[in-house]
Amino acid sequence: MRSRAIPLAAACLAILSSTAAHAAQPAALVQVTGGEIAGSQAGAMRSWLGIPFAAPPVGNLRWRAPQPVVPWQGTRQTRSFSAACAQAAAWITHPKSEDCLYLNVWAPDRAEKLPVLVWLHGGGFYGGTAAQPLYDGGNLAKHGAVVVTVNYRLGILGFFAHPELTAESPARASGNQGILDQVAALRWVKDNIAAFGGDPGRVTIMGESAGGESVAILVASPLANGLFQRAIAQSGNDGLPMEAGENHRFDNLAAAEAKGAAFAMAAGANSLAGLRAMSAEALLKPAWLPRTFVDGHLLREDLTTTYRAQRQNDVPLLVGWNAEEGKDLAPEILGTDKFTAASHRELVTKLLGHAPPAAVLAAYPGTTDAQARASIDRLTNDWWGWRMVHWAGLQAKHGRSPSYAYFFAHRPAEPATPCGYGCGAGHGAEIQYVFDNLHLDARAWTAADRQLATRLARTWVAFARIGKPEGDGLPAWPAFDGGNETILRIGGSGNVALPDFSLFSRREP
Repeated sequence: MRSRAIPLAAACLAILSSTAAHAAQPAALVQVTGGEIAGSQAGAMRSWLGIPFAAPPVGNLRWRAPQPVVPWQGTRQTRSFSAACAQAAAWITHPKSEDCLYLNVWAPDRAEKLPVLVWLHGGGFYGGTAAQPLYDGGNLAKHGAVVVTVNYRLGILGFFAHPELTAESPARASGNQGILDQVAALRWVKDNIAAFGGDPGRVTIMGESAGGESVAILVASPLANGLFQRAIAQSGNDGLPMEAGENHRFDNLAAAEAKGAAFAMAAGANSLAGLRAMSAEALLKPAWLPRTFVDGHLLREDLTTTYRAQRQNDVPLLVGWNAEEGKDLAPEILGTDKFTAASHRELVTKLLGHAPPAAVLAAYPGTTDAQARASIDRLTNDWWGWRMVHWAGLQAKHGRSPSYAYFFAHRPAEPATPCGYGCGAGHGAEIQYVFDNLHLDARAWTAADRQLATRLARTWVAFARIGKPEGDGLPAWPAFDGGNETILRIGGSGNVALPDFSLFSRREP
């Protein structure tokens, strides 16, 4: 799904150059995998931007699993963001390139063994970049953490399987390259973050939308074992099915290879070499739906099976969703914005992935076009929330570590220009609060807005520090026990009701 940063992108990109440069003062030199780097310092905050964590995935490395960093001589300047990963998303106007496997680090001056927050951006796996101004980690780091933001391959360059790719892989698997990039970035963090004042034993992965889905995949993947100690997912767990066969959009390796082979034939490339000879622009031009899938390497089964067998990476989990994101997500999930009475049952079936029970149709009726639209928006929001709550329930029932759930119902101040996506408590509305970056959006922010931004940034850092989203004067947050009473409401009036999640649960966690 698209990130909240999309409607803010045009306004924020004008700030990008000044944000990236930070200050003319060089920061302390740091030795990392590959060589020495020098970043920037602004007051008590240091930053290093555009640090390579893998070799450029170009030429014969296109579609391969990330390879080791190429060492350099002398001191590498890391004072500006790298290019965004090559993509078809027009809302990212930052320079784009296949040479994009870089990350960024923010750390307070004299940091020592601070918890680490690793941000995985959203964008539906087809767009986005760690360089979006909204993800500047400086203000979040001020609350007592080292913050890392990561690029990963996108679209057909990051989620493409093919029989020849599988044959050349030592793991006998292909596809899911974008998630393998994230694993490589986490390995880099484990090996190098102490040099920036971070604690490699207290790493929290966090992400929104497709970034939240990435968190779910990493929690389920044996390849990520030991690379993080906490996990935060904001409004994202769509592509990893809860039950085997539960999500009709989910493929296995054979199905993903067949899609890749069909793409190659349509593109006139009769071999992997032919595909690698094509330009990135030519590859990105045809429509391609990037999806994660069970490949037997990164992922071995669906999420619920993983949890029931207690094969997940068992770490404290914090997940949640927003009160008004259904209107943003429904057209993207359903592939249409025509929600009518005539198509209502069909759209509900498509959304759930199975024929809707009578109770669902009664709770979300569609006897008129207006009623159908309102119900689809509300159903999408509630179904999205159920996926997050069900995941928290799996951890609560089958894990040793606690899980925490939230419902973000705060409506920010109205934007200066008309809002087209993520409006109100829409998809991604919480990001600017978590990063404490309200200043990047010219709104008439209230004292309540600013207080909430400080509170959420401190809460996320507290969770990274101790595995609980509380302490230091923060409100108490009960561990999730399966009931709505233990879902923490963040903002909003009492008339924004939590859904009846029993309508969506076909089996107990």
